Amino acid sequence: MLGRVVMMNLPERSDEELMSGVVRRESAALEILYDRYAASALGVALKILRERASAEDIVQETFWRVWKSAATFDSRRGAFPSWLFAMTRNLAIDELRRRAARQASDIDLDDAASEIPDCASDVMDAVWTQMQSERVREAIQQLSEPQRQVILLAYFQGLTRQEIAERLQEPAGTIHTRARLALQKLKTLLSGE
Repeated sequence: MLGRVVMMNLPERSDEELMSGVVRRESAALEILYDRYAASALGVALKILRERASAEDIVQETFWRVWKSAATFDSRRGAFPSWLFAMTRNLAIDELRRRAARQASDIDLDDAASEIPDCASDVMDAVWTQMQSERVREAIQQLSEPQRQVILLAYFQGLTRQEIAERLQEPAGTIHTRARLALQKLKTLLSGE
């Protein structure tokens, strides 16, 4: 009964209270933050990328990082929306840089985990550092081969879902479903972390 009372009051909680909930791994708190700010974050990403599918991917990545990095948020250094939109902006700019790097040279799928474009090294270093944990590597290995391939192309080459669909010659809907299922499975496998 107490859990229901807390859940009903979630939408009324401040951003800072909700972020405290995210730190405690309350997925409902993240969902409320997503509902509050996803549309605005999409606007930020769209202004930079001018492509809706890529902007949507950036918003998803932004909220994934909010979940993974919630403990780094400090309300004394600024409000949650500022932190969120700065993260969205940086990810969108990094996506533009990755696009420029892909135009200069196309990285082979077999080298996805070892060759990272220099222009995106700051972002990729941060992602790679997170990916170092044995638990994450084991979780990725538990994905089906098609799901693992989509995750590797998205996170190690920075390809959008549309670009992955073109590279693999698969329908975009299939790639979207594989990515969604892969992320759900990773979330389940890593939920104890």
